[in-house]
Amino acid sequence: MLSPVRSAVGIRDTERRSETSLPALLPACPPFPCTIRTRLVLYAHCIPRVNDTITIQQARSIERIPKCLRGPRFFLGIELAVDQLRASLIDESLDLVGVECVDFDSELPEYQTQGGIFTTPGDAYTTPVEMWIKALDTLLEKLERTYDLTRIKSIGGCAQHALVWWKSTTVPSLSSLDPHTPLVAHFSSAHFSLPNAAVAQDVSSHTHALTIEALVGGPDHMAARVGGPAHPSCIAAQLLRVRETWPHDVWARTGRVQLASAFLASLIAGKWMPMAEAEACASGMWSHTAGQWDEGVLDVVGGSREEGRHVRGWLGDVDAGSGARRAGNISRYLVERYGFDPETSVTSFTSDGLAAYLSMAPQPSDAVLQFGPMDVMMAPAQHYIPTRLYSLFPHPAQDPSEKRRYIAVLTNRNADVPRALVRDMYTKSWSAFDRLVAIVPPGGSIGLDDKLFAFWHLQGDSHPFAHVKGIYRFETGIKVTEFRDLRANPRCLLESQVLSLRVKYAKMLATGVLARAPPVPIATTPAALSASMAISSIPTRSTTLRPAPPVSAALGLAFDPYDPAPLPTRVLATGAAANFPSVANLVCDVFNAPVFVPTTQIASAQHAPHRNAPASGCPSRAALGSAYVARWVWGREWGVGGSAAASPGGFEEDIRRLLGKRWMGTGGVPLRASVNGPGGTGTAPGSGASTPYGRGARAANALLEEEEEDEEAVERRRPPHVLATERMMGGGSGRGSPGVIGGGAGYTTYAEAHGLTPSSSTSSMASAATTSSTASGAPSTAYTTPDISLLSPTNPLSPGANGSANGQIGSNGTGAGTPTTPTPLTPVVPMPTGDAEAQVGLAKVAEPDADAFLAYAAIVPEYCRLEGMLVKGIV
Repeated sequence: MLSPVRSAVGIRDTERRSETSLPALLPACPPFPCTIRTRLVLYAHCIPRVNDTITIQQARSIERIPKCLRGPRFFLGIELAVDQLRASLIDESLDLVGVECVDFDSELPEYQTQGGIFTTPGDAYTTPVEMWIKALDTLLEKLERTYDLTRIKSIGGCAQHALVWWKSTTVPSLSSLDPHTPLVAHFSSAHFSLPNAAVAQDVSSHTHALTIEALVGGPDHMAARVGGPAHPSCIAAQLLRVRETWPHDVWARTGRVQLASAFLASLIAGKWMPMAEAEACASGMWSHTAGQWDEGVLDVVGGSREEGRHVRGWLGDVDAGSGARRAGNISRYLVERYGFDPETSVTSFTSDGLAAYLSMAPQPSDAVLQFGPMDVMMAPAQHYIPTRLYSLFPHPAQDPSEKRRYIAVLTNRNADVPRALVRDMYTKSWSAFDRLVAIVPPGGSIGLDDKLFAFWHLQGDSHPFAHVKGIYRFETGIKVTEFRDLRANPRCLLESQVLSLRVKYAKMLATGVLARAPPVPIATTPAALSASMAISSIPTRSTTLRPAPPVSAALGLAFDPYDPAPLPTRVLATGAAANFPSVANLVCDVFNAPVFVPTTQIASAQHAPHRNAPASGCPSRAALGSAYVARWVWGREWGVGGSAAASPGGFEEDIRRLLGKRWMGTGGVPLRASVNGPGGTGTAPGSGASTPYGRGARAANALLEEEEEDEEAVERRRPPHVLATERMMGGGSGRGSPGVIGGGAGYTTYAEAHGLTPSSSTSSMASAATTSSTASGAPSTAYTTPDISLLSPTNPLSPGANGSANGQIGSNGTGAGTPTTPTPLTPVVPMPTGDAEAQVGLAKVAEPDADAFLAYAAIVPEYCRLEGMLVKGIV
């Protein structure tokens, strides 16, 4: 039957194509099956263009071609996140084809997780490994029902940073599983010596990380040996904690340990997949310069040379050269059970953070900022110069023949948790949080000498904050228990988090790891710099005037905070916090660089701007980056679609070339940001973010009050003498009154009266934050104010009979009050974006302001002084 062919081409018995080579080739076509390369060649020669005329013999030859070669080719990216297992499907031009996910909380309720994790005393956060396996079964079933899996040519993947402990007892062979039985039946929790794996937020091994550092010789020696300082999430610290705190039989019955990425890859490939080198460098035990496991660290972890060798055997080999080639083929089990093509390749899996980085295809002068439970800033590095200031990882997608490239990583562990805590302590919704940040001046005060600083270290962080824990506030350089104006807390928290990354970035740049040109010593002043930058809101890094070295020396810093030249030219931001207009503007002003957000995140933010998890139909950046790697590896292997086998620019350049080719071919059509298309209204089910912090200590009825009453509530909690003083100075509630930290017209009036014209950035923040919104939020167990619609009479937060929480007084102060849903957060709005960014799916959301940058540059010296006091334990 020729109907499938007849619909694509016109068939005539008496006419033939003018090219004699094709009819000559067709009779010699061998019967299928044959090798994949032969099949691709035959496909390219045998399939005519639309409306071509071919013979019946040609049509019959075409009909013998498998269906998997007749349609478009797809590439699958899988992400094992903390709260969900996600999949993104793209085509050859990197355009989105499909999205699927399995939410652990809502779709696998039998495991009783919250945000995909368990929380236990002692800062331990774990997740059941068996849940991951069952989620993989569910995800593959969803993909099978919706898509033709025979069209998938390559699979990439990534996973959260977690460790899987296999028992030494007999484990079912990955290559000979029964395809009629789901994976979870083959690998139950009984096959793991630790059924629950510690996730990246787990800090219970913090003291063990410090122990390893001390025994190795300190953070500097640790970084020189394994590429970075020890931290609670590294495998070395987790192994040591299990050996010292768990029963001995847990250690004794272990036969293999795998990172979650290698574990997921092994299930898909049907064989034990080695750890990628980028993942090994995050373990705290791999020596990149020597290309082997560090025996000294292994001995510390094992407690003896013999046990260190056992740990070495558990870890297995490290694959340092598979980033640009297939690491294996898909397992026979998945081929027989779900219908994958047996020739489908599997690439080397990496961490979710690095996969999200790859999806942005950053330029050498860019910085990628990922907001989440841990804020992570990554930048392309050209040299391997390990120090205690940052972690250094080999680029996960590069060919062994090209010059080695790296990714420098800065982390702040105290990220989503403090933000959620400040939201609950000082506001009642993320919308109020965002608005309060926008209306409060930089530094918490309009004055130049009375700036406020806050440091929220709820968890132990890496060096130099390993021993710093607590909440510290400073007014006029003096430690205080609480700010006189409580409204400054949200902004001061965010400023502290962003300035910390700004300072760390400058110190990292000074090491030479990023291979930037050193600044030219041209004498100037902050006033001259402001005048020069006023000409262009985005200064050109190669022509901007630079302060002389004595400026930084006079400030007591190792870098010049007034010099924007060393800073990144663009900040590519992801994560829920990047959806806040106030946060985007703050990052833009501190780094003096435009902020870009993926269009996929903007599409997701229209439905759930406060959730780290993407909305329904929107892909996650990590899954998308994994699919990009799968497409890139496949293109290099077969020389299809513009992926050169030895591209000088590497992965990022090839991705930009493919997306540029797609842009030209479609006439400038943007990348698809969601499978729902424009106006999609789906919202993802379940947990949302993976922040282990929940609703916090605020009273339940506070979450039900109107968001418009935030500022009055703050006023009522302020000391009477402070209110009296501000009234004498013309202060007020901050709503239309000319107070020092007012809002709206009051703030502008006060600034104009004192000759201080607000910058365009500050004005845009205030206007964006007060714009009304019609977006609707989704419920979350972690990073979201609870949805009132979910409250029930049996819920401890449910309204009482009189409309108040637990029968308490309603928000209007009477028992008859009816709680009102908080105003939804208005997410960032795309600004006019250049073609270069639009091609790769980025949208500009914030523009730098020269005056705002200089204002924050003036704050940096005092910030560094106070930070140094915390590190030294003086306060």
